[in-house]
Amino acid sequence: MIIVIIAGGSGTRLWPLSTSDYPKHLLKLTGDKSLLQSAYERASQIGDTVYVVTEASHADHVKDQLPELTDDKFLIEPGRRGTAHCILFALDYIARNHDHDEPVAFIHSDHHIRDVEGFARSFAIAGNVSTERNEISLIGIEPTYAATGFGYIERDGVLDAERGVSLVESFKEKPDYETAQKYLESGSYVWNAGYFVGSVRTFLDEIANSAPDLQESYNRLSAISEHSCEEYNNAYLELDNQVIDIALIEKARGLSVVAASFDWVDVGSFKDLHDTVVQDEQGNHVQGNNIHAIDVENTYVRNETSTPVAVIGLDNIIVVNTPEGLLVARKDASPKVGEIAKKIASEKEQ
Repeated sequence: MIIVIIAGGSGTRLWPLSTSDYPKHLLKLTGDKSLLQSAYERASQIGDTVYVVTEASHADHVKDQLPELTDDKFLIEPGRRGTAHCILFALDYIARNHDHDEPVAFIHSDHHIRDVEGFARSFAIAGNVSTERNEISLIGIEPTYAATGFGYIERDGVLDAERGVSLVESFKEKPDYETAQKYLESGSYVWNAGYFVGSVRTFLDEIANSAPDLQESYNRLSAISEHSCEEYNNAYLELDNQVIDIALIEKARGLSVVAASFDWVDVGSFKDLHDTVVQDEQGNHVQGNNIHAIDVENTYVRNETSTPVAVIGLDNIIVVNTPEGLLVARKDASPKVGEIAKKIASEKEQ
């Protein structure tokens, strides 16, 4: 199996730790390795060939973090054009250099997963199912609570109970809490983690049948003699932004989904991050120097500067101080950090 790690992102949701030049997958957030380095370790358990798709603005940082990979394993987008075109970009390169029938797994660089063996096992199943059925196979996460921040996959019809494989009935966008609770209680839904497995041939057949816009983009790129040459990059920059779920996956003729046999956290907010890191008896995570806390509970405090940080009498709070800026937020409101980060970036550009 070939693995493609998607390592993009604009670095807004974990500001001020994460920035557009140094987004969250490059940071050591949950241990002594960055999220990207951990993703590479997991990918190496699935197959021997690993590619990383990244964007030009932070490609050097990505390469620095993965010195074990040769230059040809880094596929560098000249600019962000959405996950749909990012995947096309990788598929075109793989089609030029590999067997079109070998399964390809697309994974993300910013997820936190501890059970590496379970991760590898689930992808092996997805690869086999995709080959057997000649269709794209997904991996869904069994929900543990009524999440409103994730999309859901509705299952319909068990294909293989032993391997946890089902047919895909439909996709549901991020629901309100009441709807999410119904999904959880029904047992028919899994979270959509954005994992896709299929061969080049399978993906291209589905694109030809279900996504004429992507087919046109692929034809344009694949007709250029050299991947990532100047002509190729210019053509890529002329493409629009499209999300793979909307552009292809939700239109597909038939899909299967494998129920993940591993733990999973999408580190999409400081609340998610706090849930994954070590905490003391009061539920606090304190990281960095010159931090002084009194009567603090259920709080994430991180100081990346030499400036003293004092936190007194707080509960359910995020305090992050870096040279980029200072964030103080209620933990449950931390998903709104991205809005503030975009506003700050916009004001800088003015």
